Amino acid sequence: MSQPERDSPEVWKPHVTVAAIVPHEGRFLIVEETGREDAVFNQPAGHLEPGESLIDAVVRETLEETGYRFQPHGIVALYLWRPDAASDRTILRVNFWGEALDQVHEAPLDADIIATHWLSKDELRARHARLRSPLVLRAVTDFEQGLHLPLDAVFDLIGDPPVEEAVPGA
Repeated sequence: MSQPERDSPEVWKPHVTVAAIVPHEGRFLIVEETGREDAVFNQPAGHLEPGESLIDAVVRETLEETGYRFQPHGIVALYLWRPDAASDRTILRVNFWGEALDQVHEAPLDADIIATHWLSKDELRARHARLRSPLVLRAVTDFEQGLHLPLDAVFDLIGDPPVEEAVPGA
């Protein structure tokens, strides 16, 4: 693939985000955070940082936004979402599911976090106008319907690994 010329426009890239579905006794770990106008509700989520694996990102984001250590067990789904059809803004969201381990009480939460909640799906539905995106309820629904992919489907590849090493059992 050729490199863009120096004077050419920047190459389009999607925003890569991770999110955590954390179920417990019929409820889900949700953060209330500052939004553009009002507070919004979301799963613990955030952007992939340079050099970070997807799993490390979701563990970090969950701790930073909730104070809980997160143990991912699998992936719910990958969502490619364009919030506005007239815009090129595209989000690739990798939604993991797993469990909250211990809560680190001394862990400072991100500045935009107002509170953490354990909410049922019905309580999320009742807040539909205040969900950060439609992906919040969609991911919970997909999780409840059994859409689970194994963590074995996540590879953190650096460089150009030989095919024998990239494919289990090859």
